[in-house]
Amino acid sequence: MMDAETIEGPLWVFAYGSLIWKPGFAPVQTEIARLAGFQRSFCMDSVVYRGTPETPGLVLALDRAPGHCEGLAYRVAETEASHVLGYLRERELVSAAYKEHWLDVDLRDGPSVRAVTYVIDRDHSQYCGQMSLEEQALRIARAHGQAGPNDEYLHNTRKALRDWNLPDPHLDDLAERVVQITGRGG
Repeated sequence: MMDAETIEGPLWVFAYGSLIWKPGFAPVQTEIARLAGFQRSFCMDSVVYRGTPETPGLVLALDRAPGHCEGLAYRVAETEASHVLGYLRERELVSAAYKEHWLDVDLRDGPSVRAVTYVIDRDHSQYCGQMSLEEQALRIARAHGQAGPNDEYLHNTRKALRDWNLPDPHLDDLAERVVQITGRGG
């Protein structure tokens, strides 16, 4: 695992889910970015933040797949790099279902940058890829964890993506189905 002291150049963070609407740190620069070879996917059981062991929820992860994932790249102030990296590791590596990767992301209005991001470990017990839209919707509609209802996570992410003009048709379809099940709008 790399630490902030060994990073050459600025620390960039690639955000594709809740880091878009709740980063937990103040970036000095935010750019729309694209990561090739991965898709944003509700493929990780959440047994703490958005579910419980008895009623697991689902949260987003980056899963290897053809195509790309659009999100945000945050540049962190050099003086905050160690603190932010420590914060991200505490937040994202709580169950070891994510693996920390340093990957090249393409900024929409600039060059490619190396960014830290968190990718699902397909060998981890919390990996649940290949669920149908209906299975995902039922799970998200019913789950609630320490951070609140699972559908709130989905709706917040969908809204943040829309606010940045980053369409995600799968999230749109999923959110519509969850609203049908719960009767609660997003």
